[in-house]
Amino acid sequence: MFWKQLIQTIVITVALPGLMLTHGQPVQEALLEPPQVEQVQPEPAYIPVLLEDGSIEAMALEEYVYRVVLGEMPMDFEVEALKAQAVAVRTYTMRRVERKDKHAGAVCTDYRCCQAYREPGDYLAEGGSQQRLDRLREAVTQTENQVLRYDGELINATYFASAGGSTEDAQAVWGSAVPYLVPVDSPDKELAKKVSFSVEELQSRLGVTLKGSSDKWIGKVSYTVGGGVETMEIGGKKFTGVKLRGLLGLRSTVFTVAVTADSVTFTTRGYGHRVGMSQYGADAMAVAGNSYQQILAHYYPGTALTKL
Repeated sequence: MFWKQLIQTIVITVALPGLMLTHGQPVQEALLEPPQVEQVQPEPAYIPVLLEDGSIEAMALEEYVYRVVLGEMPMDFEVEALKAQAVAVRTYTMRRVERKDKHAGAVCTDYRCCQAYREPGDYLAEGGSQQRLDRLREAVTQTENQVLRYDGELINATYFASAGGSTEDAQAVWGSAVPYLVPVDSPDKELAKKVSFSVEELQSRLGVTLKGSSDKWIGKVSYTVGGGVETMEIGGKKFTGVKLRGLLGLRSTVFTVAVTADSVTFTTRGYGHRVGMSQYGADAMAVAGNSYQQILAHYYPGTALTKL
């Protein structure tokens, strides 16, 4: 009997080299178990940022986005609005970096050139709360590396404060049509504001002469598809709405004019160029229960939300 069992053991071991016996039962050797693969986190993306002192710093993309959203949008806005803003900022930034639109590919911290930028320490020093900063950080993290594309290309994700009822067509403002920068309804606050000019000041700013009856000073007016002033005649001279906004410092091209014998008053609705995403509109949509994906799809129609 002993020799019979010994022979059986030898036969099993030779025939099945990948098995060994333990308490009479075959088990797979540890060497045959699949190797453990170490999970490696991807390196964060860095972009060149031109600072106020003229130096260029390699900054993590998500840190730059965090600081720009802090500078661009009120921190009491809804989280989904903050997320939508983060995606727009990231897209706008990466398009500039890839195309080397400014500063040989670097973006800067000057809102007049690129986008508004704010340090968290400055925000706290001015009375902001750490809770708001944590909330913003979470919004940026939850959209990490997400950008908008149209036909596979990063879009020009322009944005502004308030639309005054409708966004504007890019062609009406910048002279070139863009398929995803078209007029859409916007449920934001109107942010109406009145600005009055004396007759002398208005003549000086516009280079016109206002003579005769005051009810004749304002001539023909035409409007864009987005509801802004396309052209307006003042003192017999024709201006575009965009030109008047610049010359008179108006908040937007959505305005009406009231004239008296001594002054001319412009009442505007909305705030900004009104092309792309309205920040107040995004917040209103978020309050109504829309996700950041829905907000972005509304203001940039036809675009796709993708990863870098």
